Amino acid sequence: MSVHAAITVRRPLDEVYAYWSDFTNLPRFMAHVEQVTVTPDGTSHWRVSGPVGTHVEWDARVVEADPPRVLRWESVGSADVENAGSVRFTEAPGDQGTEVRVEIDYRAPGGKVGELVARLFGEQPRQQVEDDLRRFKQVLETGDIMRSEGSPGGTRAGNQVRQRTAEPVEETPEGALGPG
Repeated sequence: MSVHAAITVRRPLDEVYAYWSDFTNLPRFMAHVEQVTVTPDGTSHWRVSGPVGTHVEWDARVVEADPPRVLRWESVGSADVENAGSVRFTEAPGDQGTEVRVEIDYRAPGGKVGELVARLFGEQPRQQVEDDLRRFKQVLETGDIMRSEGSPGGTRAGNQVRQRTAEPVEETPEGALGPG
């Protein structure tokens, strides 16, 4: 399966590349990435949450680094998820920051059946990458991620907080405010 996504980040090219190339930053904006540990030999170990409470892990190595333009990687050894990909950084037109383009190729655990199961549980790979890129943009532009999880069940959800009707406020004999 291949996934491609892009976004423009209103920050300088060098800064955008530097933040992404420090793999320990990735869990901050990649929702499913729990941890990335860079090992002394230069590989990185990834732990990622999967559908239905599962976890997958793999080691990866950078196969091309051309700062501040390109990072390309591939999984190594017996990866739970074989993957390879690249992130390309270019100056955005009109001095608007940096364009970030992500390309990922991977084989889901369980092959086509695994892909189907993931989709049944709402795991759409392209949407995940696009969401991760939006969070990356927020982190670099504002220093934080705006959260608005909302209520997935809508207004009919049983766990919605019920609001009471407002009651008029009037003064009590002691001068304090209280319900009428």
